[in-house]
Amino acid sequence: MPIRPENRHRYPTDWKAISLATRAAAGWRCACTGQCGLDHGGRCRAVNGEPNPDTGSKVVLTVAHLNHEPSDCRPENLLAACQRCHLRYDAAHHAETRAATRRAALEAAGQTSFDIPA
Repeated sequence: MPIRPENRHRYPTDWKAISLATRAAAGWRCACTGQCGLDHGGRCRAVNGEPNPDTGSKVVLTVAHLNHEPSDCRPENLLAACQRCHLRYDAAHHAETRAATRRAALEAAGQTSFDIPA
């Protein structure tokens, strides 16, 4: 998945090489074994560049940070994952981030609580 420009500083300067090595080590195949919440019956069958066996969409292999910290590129924190598994793995984290962003925007606008009449 493309890195947003505002997040580029969170990744090491050699991220492209780290990502490439992680995907190559996985044999250019999704290495998810259920971390995404799906029961793959073992390892996900998605192969980079091929149609996803479950969705039919073209697979683009990505690299997920298991602890959601882009600066932590230890091999045990990285998972070569198809976009389906990566997005599912990150879904709860993305929801938390969206909620925090909304809260901050409301607070910046002066709304600190909801006043609900009795």
